[in-house]
Amino acid sequence: MKRHIAAAAALSSLAFLAAPTATATAADNPYQRGPAPTVDSIEAVRGSYAVSQTSVSSLAATGFGGGTIYYPTSTSDGTFGAVVISPGFTAYESSIAWLGPRLASQGFVVFTIDTLTTLDQPDSRGRQLLAALDYLTQRSSVRSRVDASRLGVMGHSMGGGGTLEAAKSRPSLKAAIPLTGWNTDKTWPEISTPTLVVGADGDTIAPVATHSEPFYESLPASLDKAYLELNGATHFTPNSSNTTIAKYSISWLKRFIDDDTRYDQFLCPLPRPSLTIEEYRGTCPLGS
Repeated sequence: MKRHIAAAAALSSLAFLAAPTATATAADNPYQRGPAPTVDSIEAVRGSYAVSQTSVSSLAATGFGGGTIYYPTSTSDGTFGAVVISPGFTAYESSIAWLGPRLASQGFVVFTIDTLTTLDQPDSRGRQLLAALDYLTQRSSVRSRVDASRLGVMGHSMGGGGTLEAAKSRPSLKAAIPLTGWNTDKTWPEISTPTLVVGADGDTIAPVATHSEPFYESLPASLDKAYLELNGATHFTPNSSNTTIAKYSISWLKRFIDDDTRYDQFLCPLPRPSLTIEEYRGTCPLGS
């Protein structure tokens, strides 16, 4: 009995000693935003932040086609990391608009854009993503809410190809997420930005075997990277609200734009195949 009591006391002491360390870790990250995440919180249609939005006219934009900025309404938490999202070939901002409020409500400034023309190729879309980031951080009405050192890019189809182009051109980006990306360039060894490649098992426009998989495999082995292949999905799945895309995009952006290790739990160990995941590959542990 005495041994049990002593053991319990020792465990209690260890817990007491460990608690300040956890608190200190959170305090040491000035970019951490929002409450501790749970599966429910990252799968929710809306996160903990109320969201406002403002439109950017194509006439006010330089180097891209305008769009909509979604941002946390409150300023009490200071600045936020930001992400710009491009639509795909022949598509408009409306095709990826669902991501705006969903990501912003988790604590990001999100800019969903139109491109200069709907026929722009991936290299042009990459330049437009960067032009939109520059507008957001330097000229937009919400620039004071954005931490210009913590930026990411996303895009669908040719916008996904543009996402890779942008990450290649601007190594300072913190995160990149191509969604069923399309590009004639299949190899990306130059990228140093943590990249989550999202493909779809039923994609006949940018089949994973000739697009998302070689994109992922060509990224440097030393890079924090992941490959999520959606199950029962098509090339156009990212154009509608999708919990799996949101869940892993939020986790990736939080981990690498906010440096928030509380989200490691959703990325490592690697997620298993499921009704919505055909396959998931990645590097674990992250940030090593």
